[in-house]
Amino acid sequence: MFFRENGQFKSTYRADMQLLPIAQDRYFVLALVAFAFFAVPLLVSDYLYLSIINPFLILTLAAIGLNLLVGYCGQISIGHAAFMAWGAYAAYNLVQRVPMLNFLVVLVLAGLVAALVGMFFGIPSLRIKGLYLAVATLAAQFFTDWIFARVKWFTNYSSSGSVSTAPVQIFGWTIGTPRDKYLFVLGVVIVFTLVARNLVRGHLGRAWMATRDMDVAAEVIGIRPVYAKLTAFGVSSFYCGVAGALWGFFHLGSWEPLAFNLNLSFDLLFMIIIGGMGSILGSYLGAAFIVALPIALNQIPEKLGVPLSTAMASNVEFMIFGSLIVLFLVLEPHGLARLWAIGKEKLRLWPFPH
Repeated sequence: MFFRENGQFKSTYRADMQLLPIAQDRYFVLALVAFAFFAVPLLVSDYLYLSIINPFLILTLAAIGLNLLVGYCGQISIGHAAFMAWGAYAAYNLVQRVPMLNFLVVLVLAGLVAALVGMFFGIPSLRIKGLYLAVATLAAQFFTDWIFARVKWFTNYSSSGSVSTAPVQIFGWTIGTPRDKYLFVLGVVIVFTLVARNLVRGHLGRAWMATRDMDVAAEVIGIRPVYAKLTAFGVSSFYCGVAGALWGFFHLGSWEPLAFNLNLSFDLLFMIIIGGMGSILGSYLGAAFIVALPIALNQIPEKLGVPLSTAMASNVEFMIFGSLIVLFLVLEPHGLARLWAIGKEKLRLWPFPH
């Protein structure tokens, strides 16, 4: 009754292949984007920008990148925070050494640097898979932590090993306030979401999914696994590189190599497991869950009169993460995105039982 497609006829191939073929979905997404651009800046405080909304958007972009690799191509990675670090340090060095570059160009170049590094560490995927590939990507994390801590050129020979950024200017617009950062990051995330959505619907995305389902059969029907796997690593790392640049410039402001440690890689993996692997929407839902859970653990017990210490809240957070991952893997492997799809299917049938 509330979510019916009756009467929504498609008379052209283009209409049938559009991103959101159901009118209710189009109206909902357009309303959500309009609310995000026009209503949120009027309603939200700086604290919410800094602690929830901006981190959520940037981590969503990184989760989309990881989902393209793990969810759509089936290549396991537990070191994607390393590619965020390459993007952040590449952007920092470009801004410091080539100051005349527009920051949008810096973002693209930082993503390309991360893509090159990701494709290099993705070479083992041509011969190994599963747990062995996960260990190979873990090597990227350890190597990145080492090189940024030891090679002082990347930190502009900073004595402390940390780097700091100045407010970004784009076409005369100084992005200094939390609201301005939010609007810029939101625009970037929306553009990259549309690109990712079209990628997975096209020839490249179908090659990724065929490789994920059965690489031998994919090779038999003419898909080159070498091309599919390396492009998946490259595109995924590009997304994470851009997310890393945004994380450094628009969230942290100053950071050290440990800002992109193994825990961040695990958080990204948790996002796509809980949100839903092989789903762009799942990246959004998983990032929202991961960002909101620690804050909820700090706020809810205190409001209920049962305050938790910082150490206790951290332990409870790990316990909840572990329990949810097990539950989702057993009960709903496709995560929160599948639960959302089930809810839409129920709305198509309500109030009828069949």
